[in-house]
Amino acid sequence: MTDEPNLLGDHLRARRELLTPAQVGLPISGVRRVPGLRREEVAMLAGISADYYLRLEQGRDRNPSRSVLESLARVLQLDEDTTAYLIGLADRKPRRTRRRRKETVPPGTVKFLAALSLPAFVEGRYLDVLAANPLAAALSPRLVVGANRLRDVFLDPAEQALFPDWELATRGLVAGFRQSVGTETDDPRFIELVGELSLASPRFRELWARHDVANRRGATVRFDHPSVGELVLNREKLLISEAPGLVLAVYHPDAGTDAADKLALLASAALPPAARTTSEQENHA
Repeated sequence: MTDEPNLLGDHLRARRELLTPAQVGLPISGVRRVPGLRREEVAMLAGISADYYLRLEQGRDRNPSRSVLESLARVLQLDEDTTAYLIGLADRKPRRTRRRRKETVPPGTVKFLAALSLPAFVEGRYLDVLAANPLAAALSPRLVVGANRLRDVFLDPAEQALFPDWELATRGLVAGFRQSVGTETDDPRFIELVGELSLASPRFRELWARHDVANRRGATVRFDHPSVGELVLNREKLLISEAPGLVLAVYHPDAGTDAADKLALLASAALPPAARTTSEQENHA
């Protein structure tokens, strides 16, 4: 029996337990001792034997065909991102001991950040903040180099207060984190971070157990900022081609909205005093 983590089986079990018989059109009969669907129900709906499905969950068979995985994804009602993740788990190669290269932001990206007049930062595969411009820190003092988005959003009350839709924000954050890490769950950095958050945050523990997966992508984000009040911004997350695993996050308002005016106020406050004086003189000229 291999000592490799049973990522495929764990994922199938977690997703099975999230579905009810009613959601897949099955009648409820008898006393149900397990949350969600039974293993034999998933197997029946996917067109495979109950014994084979049991072997998949227990990790005794780790090489199902793509067609079997697609059938399971259909039964478990997985979206496109989560289906791709499931297929990737089955394609996982045996791990090799290697040192992870340090995550480094390309010089051109650093210059681009400095030139942007919008809040922007670069996050790594573990959602560490690797680079940020002053306006990002004006939006949140935690958006600075050395911070970690997971730690701050789950463990820092001031950061939590920024998000009126905190439960929605945390769900997306964890799903993006799982997709970013993928199958490399034996990395000490990953183990330390997930262990710390699982112990300290019941919300993280709940979300991590769901095995939700989502690509890190754009969204509309609502802030409750201590200086300017409600602020609704669009967030883009862009892959950095020169640095796989790194993402550039940029917040921008819709033109002509209150959010645009409020962001301009934050940008003015984020300027160094000399630059702020020059800007004010230009505005009154």
